[in-house]
Amino acid sequence: MATVRSSLKQLLPDLVEVVGPDHVLSDPDLKAPYESDWTGRWHGNANVVIRPGTTSQVSAVMGILSNARVAVVPQGGNTGLVGGGVPRGGEAVISLRRLDHLGPVDKASAQVNAGAGVTLARLQAHARAAGLLFGVDLAARDSATIGGMVATNAGGIHVLRYGMMRAQVVGAELVMADGSVVRRMSGLKENTGYDLVGLATGSEGTLAIVTEARLRLVAEPGERVVAMCGVADLEAAIALTAALRNIASLEALEVLDSQAMAIVRGHTGLPSVVAGDWEWYVLMECAGDGDLVAALHGAITSVEGVSEPAVALEPARRADLWSYRERLTESISALGIPHKLDVAIPLKELGLFAKDLREHLHALSPQARPVLFGHLAEGNLHVNILGLSPSDSSADEMVLHLAADHGGTISSEHGVGIAKQPWLALTRSQEDRSVMRAIKQALDPDGLLNPGVLFGLEPYHKT
Repeated sequence: MATVRSSLKQLLPDLVEVVGPDHVLSDPDLKAPYESDWTGRWHGNANVVIRPGTTSQVSAVMGILSNARVAVVPQGGNTGLVGGGVPRGGEAVISLRRLDHLGPVDKASAQVNAGAGVTLARLQAHARAAGLLFGVDLAARDSATIGGMVATNAGGIHVLRYGMMRAQVVGAELVMADGSVVRRMSGLKENTGYDLVGLATGSEGTLAIVTEARLRLVAEPGERVVAMCGVADLEAAIALTAALRNIASLEALEVLDSQAMAIVRGHTGLPSVVAGDWEWYVLMECAGDGDLVAALHGAITSVEGVSEPAVALEPARRADLWSYRERLTESISALGIPHKLDVAIPLKELGLFAKDLREHLHALSPQARPVLFGHLAEGNLHVNILGLSPSDSSADEMVLHLAADHGGTISSEHGVGIAKQPWLALTRSQEDRSVMRAIKQALDPDGLLNPGVLFGLEPYHKT
């Protein structure tokens, strides 16, 4: 972990000179929004919050802080779920929200440049106005920023068709720990050495600060149809997944357990759209040409243990069906501060994992309430647990060990942050972690960038 060699108070005039007095925050009330995440589970203290407005300002700020060996937490929209963007021990927070420039859409290459502070919703609208589409979508689209999404390799509901954030990033501008700037923004198919952009994507702010990205856009599909059906169990849901994979236009495939459905309906007042009570509910969307309704109906009726679907073609009705998924997080949070875990399990093991999880959790803490939902095609379950103290990690440990035991991963799309760092060894070998640590040391030898994320706070080099 980096140590502060010079008082931050002494650095404030230099920082003010770079970004201006309105963008160096040391007052506790002004810092507070940057010191906790939106889930309410992760809190910390920042000695100062700095809000640069350009890449050159980020570079100058990092130069000042690195010379003084001040640790830094880069922060985007602060919508992460594993504490990776929250200060832990008096670091300087560099907020990138002011880097919100958007370049014109290059229609010929289907690419666009976006600053780190651009929100996903704004990028989506910008692409749509040019007749194109950005392939990643999240429920937090109004708050999540492009820099944070690149840094965490964000996933979301369209991974099935377009891949995660890394698949959309064709270039990036990076500010390194010493303040130097690496700019690879050509967007060209290029094979000239190490893929530094790909390495920074998903590094959770531990290797570099993403200040701008060049992003791939895709053609806007033709027609859209959304459907929801009930399924008897996860085995039926997986059989349905296999049948739906034959539909080339399949764009999203989500799953909610009965607890999740009850919670979102109770909080929002949404009606029941599927006849009967089911153990699980599957939400799907197709986008493209042809008779999408017939394709979906054929796949659904080919599987036993699946209800008659509710189908929506009109935009308002499609949005209504998506509300059961998109308003679920707010509905869960209305009941308390949940433990949020993001695992992926091989599909053949998914049903057994869910069964074991509920049994283990009940034995561990009878008052705990598991809520399961996620991205079915990838075997990615978001495990939310209500009824536990935010500081009680026993259930987290149980779920992550269980995921590893079933051949899964402890994080499918949310990252490691500080929340899962103690359990990284469950699914990453010693050799694997040693290579990652060597890369970290090479690019950030003083451990200035996001200390505690991925590797913990223990020193990893000689001081």
